[in-house]
Amino acid sequence: MRQLLQIELFKIFKRPRTYISFGIVTAISLVIQLAMLTDGKSYMGFAMQGLNEQFDIHGNIINGYFITYIILQSLLIQIPLLIALVAGDTLAGEANQGTLRLMLTKPISRNKLVFVKFASSFIYTVALIIWLAIMTLFLSLLIFGKGDMINLKSDTFIMILQDDIMWRYAAAFGFALLAMTTIASLSLLLSAFADNSIGPIIATMGIVVVLTILSNLDLPLFNHIKPFLFTSHMIGWKGFFDDPIPYAAIAQSAFVLVVYTVGFVAITMLYFNKKDIKS
Repeated sequence: MRQLLQIELFKIFKRPRTYISFGIVTAISLVIQLAMLTDGKSYMGFAMQGLNEQFDIHGNIINGYFITYIILQSLLIQIPLLIALVAGDTLAGEANQGTLRLMLTKPISRNKLVFVKFASSFIYTVALIIWLAIMTLFLSLLIFGKGDMINLKSDTFIMILQDDIMWRYAAAFGFALLAMTTIASLSLLLSAFADNSIGPIIATMGIVVVLTILSNLDLPLFNHIKPFLFTSHMIGWKGFFDDPIPYAAIAQSAFVLVVYTVGFVAITMLYFNKKDIKS
């Protein structure tokens, strides 16, 4: 099992497409950081023009914590595509290259093969989230410094003290990892049905886009199904920046994501065990 996992990781990280994700995360982070470095004061002046009339706010408002939150709001919408670029190729890529039949001639069960494919996709997801944390949180702190964080919302704002922020980001990145693992398991499932990687990648993004739209539509018709859509729970990381923190809602969202992840992997195993690889 360990040797097979090492081989899978070697396959993932030797492909140039794997590093497209890291490049995109880097580019978007740097662009937003540069924009805030040059026009951050104008942006904050516009965003807080109503608050400045009621509150006297001083200190380093445009700090690394605030910039990180802005970047995460933008990037965590795009990252599912980056996850699908790799996870969607795990099984479909083998089928396309004709190596899937060869792999199954070895003394390894199909369930074990699916699990190794999922584990390698998970490790890739972990690496991408760690890189996201480096490029957003740590680089932003290096450029903009520390300070109390202001979480601006449509109808209010939340002030989080500097000493109470870092653990929130650790929890937020952990939750983001859970959400992206769900995407990886979905892409793995779709990959089992395909013979090339393009289909699973496009299908994953199509499902995510459609379900995200349904999750955001404030219509009675969809309100009953929203709690059962995994896309409704993927933004649960934002709860760590509320006051008070809605632990019950975050735990419920985490539970839903875990159930979806386990379900996607289980369905993949059930289907893959019956899949005809000879034709």
